[in-house]
Amino acid sequence: MFNPDQYAQDALRAGCPPDQYANFVRAGIILQPRQLAASAAARLCDHPDGPSAIGYGGARGGGKSHWLLAQMGADDCQRRTGLKCLLLRKDGKSNNENFQDLRRRIFPALKHTFNASTGTLVFANGSRIIARHYQHEKEINALLGIEYDVIGIEEATTLTECKYQDLLTCLRTSRTDWRPRHYSTTNPGGVGHEWYRQTFVVPFERGAESATRFLPARVDDNRFNNPEYKNILAGCTGWKKEAWLHGNWNIASGQFFRTFRYSDHVVSQVDPNNIVEWVAGMDYGYTHYTVVLLGGRDAVGNLFIVDEFVARNAIPQQLVMGIKEMCQRNRLFVGNPNGPHLGEMMKIRRRFDPPYSWRIRQISAGTDLFSTQFDGSSLAGHFASLGIPIRPANTHRAQGWAEIQQRLGDVAAGFPPTLFIHQRCHHLIDCLPFLQHDPNQPADVLKTDVNEEGLGGDDAADALRYLVATRIPWSGTVKLRGF
Repeated sequence: MFNPDQYAQDALRAGCPPDQYANFVRAGIILQPRQLAASAAARLCDHPDGPSAIGYGGARGGGKSHWLLAQMGADDCQRRTGLKCLLLRKDGKSNNENFQDLRRRIFPALKHTFNASTGTLVFANGSRIIARHYQHEKEINALLGIEYDVIGIEEATTLTECKYQDLLTCLRTSRTDWRPRHYSTTNPGGVGHEWYRQTFVVPFERGAESATRFLPARVDDNRFNNPEYKNILAGCTGWKKEAWLHGNWNIASGQFFRTFRYSDHVVSQVDPNNIVEWVAGMDYGYTHYTVVLLGGRDAVGNLFIVDEFVARNAIPQQLVMGIKEMCQRNRLFVGNPNGPHLGEMMKIRRRFDPPYSWRIRQISAGTDLFSTQFDGSSLAGHFASLGIPIRPANTHRAQGWAEIQQRLGDVAAGFPPTLFIHQRCHHLIDCLPFLQHDPNQPADVLKTDVNEEGLGGDDAADALRYLVATRIPWSGTVKLRGF
């Protein structure tokens, strides 16, 4: 039974301003505590220093779709005249049916008209919600260039990051009484799992939200679920149970490296005395990350990634300094002992006890470092002049991913791994589990870029691919003697 006093208290605790609570009451809409918290976050978008994106995701059955339409229609559209909102969801049939069901249930007390053929709902003050759907991402292109004050995306992880960013170009207004914002609801899994996790979930977990706010959804948040529904979710297995029942974002349904397990592949220490050859791989970037991975092979062919260097918006001189520091803390020297940096090497070597005994002759990197610049030079040549020799890596993507997959093994099936990663390599460990299959090239990883806040991207995986797939025709490391 509805208790108005309890509802008012829930809204107050959630942080809803009085007029927002009044809008919901006037519309006859009863939101539950987690939904009210999402609406309170939506009101923060009014402030110039507030967020512009609200994410509400996790388990199925948490009331996310109900909240999205209620927030857009009963709050946003009622407090501004002539507001233009887009509601987008994949799969037209389910979107139309869901939209009409929700419209009838949520807005019986709000005067409005609905055109089923165009999917347009218009309120008495001229504000409107336009429902659109897509089966293939290319269909979204028809929306690009159109201006919307609010964009609501259901099942956001069905979108690639590229198309999501394209949609955001439509989020603009010439109004002076409204700050554009977008809302998204979704479950873990799908092609957009990792960009959504990095954009919304990771800042929330780290307490570092700025442009976004995230509300985790749980099936128990929705008291209107029938008891059997939770049992159905509990009967799921694998990633579906983790995603749909528990709202766990540390999974990926389209995961490329399905056999990667933290417990099987991440180690707390590596004995350098067991390493017979040191190797390194580098993926260079400026606006996206430069990642250099340091690895060592033992006598039986196991590969250990022992350290990583990660930098963004750094010039080559800064990168060289970071690479050398990484090598130094692992008692390695990178470069040619007979070259111009011999004096530097001897000074460094005498600084430690026991001294350095191994060096890395070259680092394998992508072909972009070898492109000729306007003056005939290359970045690889620049790195070499600073004491970091670079060699072209094997850049065949499918071959490199297959090599990594083989080294990961499959412990559950009785195939032990030959690739291990030290726990200090946070960037690589965060990256690998969430790489997705490219839907157009199943043997390839879907390319992802770092977002504006520096999260996500596949740079660490590319560095690992270069390291693993490149075969050096001579011994990549040399024992130093006589120094």
